[in-house]
Amino acid sequence: MDYPQQYEGCPLLQLEMIHHFLKSCENWLSVEGQHNMLLMHSERGSWPVLAFMLARLLLYRKIYIGEQRTLEMVYKQARREFIQQFFPLNPQPSHLRYLHYITRQRGGSEWPPISRPFILDSIVLHVVPRFDADGGCRPYLIVHGQDSSPGNKSAKVLYEMPNAKKHLQRYGQKSNLLSPRFWLVFHEIFKIKNHAIKYLEDHRSSPDPNETLG
Repeated sequence: MDYPQQYEGCPLLQLEMIHHFLKSCENWLSVEGQHNMLLMHSERGSWPVLAFMLARLLLYRKIYIGEQRTLEMVYKQARREFIQQFFPLNPQPSHLRYLHYITRQRGGSEWPPISRPFILDSIVLHVVPRFDADGGCRPYLIVHGQDSSPGNKSAKVLYEMPNAKKHLQRYGQKSNLLSPRFWLVFHEIFKIKNHAIKYLEDHRSSPDPNETLG
């Protein structure tokens, strides 16, 4: 199984690959009259992928219940220093959202689900990250996605906010939610740039179109 190297520290696999992995493991572990075992190994830098897939497998086989509880249990198997040293960005929140999404999708009649267009209207941060000395941040958005060219599975930047300071409004810890102005900025960006989200028609790891990303 090839690991994606183009997701800049937050690797996620496509639904087709996840489905293939789960079915292959289920078939192998369920062979009648045998006590087969599963050995999982990850290359350097791909441990978060292994953790995510193991959590998904435990949920799939109903060995554990609850996405957050299962993912936290798997992450505890690695030393905290190891995670902090090799993964400056914490992939756990993204993996948890993806686990929730896959669980919801499996409740439908189609699996893998049919790919549909996706338009991102807004992003809401319920807690403002403390990224500067004053306890705030200037949100900056980059959209990465798969190249839509036939036969090309490499990733590229589909959209990037202007990074000039005058375009990046600062938000502090005093606000629990980003202001409506920030909502409107994203809404207008993606109304104009919705063609840039076209890659999600073929990229089935997209979140639910009706879901607010936190």
